[in-house]
Amino acid sequence: MVEAIGEPNLVDTSKDERLGRIFSNRTLKVYPSFADFYGMEDTIERIAGYFRYASQGLEERKQILYLLGPVGGGKSSLAERLKKLMEQRPIYTLKVGNQVSPVFESPLGLFHPDRMGDLLEDKYGIARRRLNGLISPWAAKRLDELSGDISKFSVVKLMPSRLRQIGIAKTEPGDENNQDVSALVGKVDIRQLENFSQSDPDAYSYSGGLNRTTQGLLEFVEMFKAPIKVLHPLLTATQEGSYN
Repeated sequence: MVEAIGEPNLVDTSKDERLGRIFSNRTLKVYPSFADFYGMEDTIERIAGYFRYASQGLEERKQILYLLGPVGGGKSSLAERLKKLMEQRPIYTLKVGNQVSPVFESPLGLFHPDRMGDLLEDKYGIARRRLNGLISPWAAKRLDELSGDISKFSVVKLMPSRLRQIGIAKTEPGDENNQDVSALVGKVDIRQLENFSQSDPDAYSYSGGLNRTTQGLLEFVEMFKAPIKVLHPLLTATQEGSYN
């Protein structure tokens, strides 16, 4: 996302009489990726800063970007632009045989930060902060079936897609009667219970917003209008990088 947003152009408004009056002769950072958003320079800079600091492993990594403003203030337009930018850069995920990880997780989850952190940083330049040692139940099952041989995993490059919900998803608001936690974390696929037990990872439908955006962008529309029970997974997802 940081690469897709790109670097800003500096505009010295003191050199333009009209802009100087509007912006008090300040120097503005204008991002070409948001060129058609007028009068929102400060907001866009804060959004860009959020992604930049999060990528550096700072506190923003554990925070949710919340767009707050009046009706018609451009919140939805900004969200759509961020999703469009997300589609411009590939993600890398795990594959076993002809099966791609249903949660599109990072291959780095296979490496434990304490045991492999120094090696990956020294030999490949992969920062330790990018290793969380967490893999999905789907990957854990394959790892057990392969007797712990991570060399049997493949790495594939995918382009995020809003249409196919690869790395990008959207959760709409609801109420107690028509929305539950499965909108975020998925649910058991009853069609698979003929072949797998209910606790088997392959009996699960990874269709929730968090499932689809392990390395992506989830838009949660009117988040605080959702039932409290639906918001609970967001706490562990942001603070610990996992959810149930």
